[in-house]
Amino acid sequence: MAGHSKWANIKRQKAVVDAKRGKTFTQLSRAIIVAARSGVPDPALNFQLRTAIDKAKAASIPNDNIERAIAKGAGTNGGDNATFEAIRYEGYGPSGVAILIEAFTDNRNRTAADLRVAFSKNGGNLGETGCVSWMFEQKGVCVVQGVVDEEQLLEASLEGGAESYEMTEDEMAEVFTDIGNLETLSQTLKDQGIKVTEAELRWIPGNSAEVTDPDQARSLFKLIDTLESLDDVQNVTANFEMAEELIALSII
Repeated sequence: MAGHSKWANIKRQKAVVDAKRGKTFTQLSRAIIVAARSGVPDPALNFQLRTAIDKAKAASIPNDNIERAIAKGAGTNGGDNATFEAIRYEGYGPSGVAILIEAFTDNRNRTAADLRVAFSKNGGNLGETGCVSWMFEQKGVCVVQGVVDEEQLLEASLEGGAESYEMTEDEMAEVFTDIGNLETLSQTLKDQGIKVTEAELRWIPGNSAEVTDPDQARSLFKLIDTLESLDDVQNVTANFEMAEELIALSII
């Protein structure tokens, strides 16, 4: 079962080096609002909402904030009636790196303007819809920990309908599946005694752009950091490959 974790590995390395802040309260709360609005506002019956809540709790967001976000998504809070929608933006970074941005916004014009500034100031260009998405495929991904028996992981993954898995670190793996099968896979792995720390939809690049120039590498990371810092942005995915030594030198 082949794996596709290059971008995830780079993200982890990047997080270690620059102590990446993670998602802000605003970003995680918006994910809960959108999930609650798109389905029933009950995490037991709404997998998207359940995973959004898990991420919020992992980031130490207080339960009161989580409950308010659920209520706002359900339309029962009686307060702010802003409507957030999920939008995907696409563009190119330094060295021709393809970048996908997933956002939750209540103002498309503001979000597009913020993204355009971020790209233009950091050696990139915000493109038209479809300009880079053809290079990516969306998959469901379960991140699992405590893997001491890879044979058990393989059997549980196959039973859950996984397409592939990859050992990423010591006793850690990522299991990939079709996006419509993510909930089934996650539950199957848990039923088999495997610890699932995260279940998410992820864009997997089908090809990659190699970055070898240090200045280009620094500009690329600055662009990604700038994009990730925007409240409207939920996820940033890129298709670059870079030597570990260059990653360490390029992240400020």
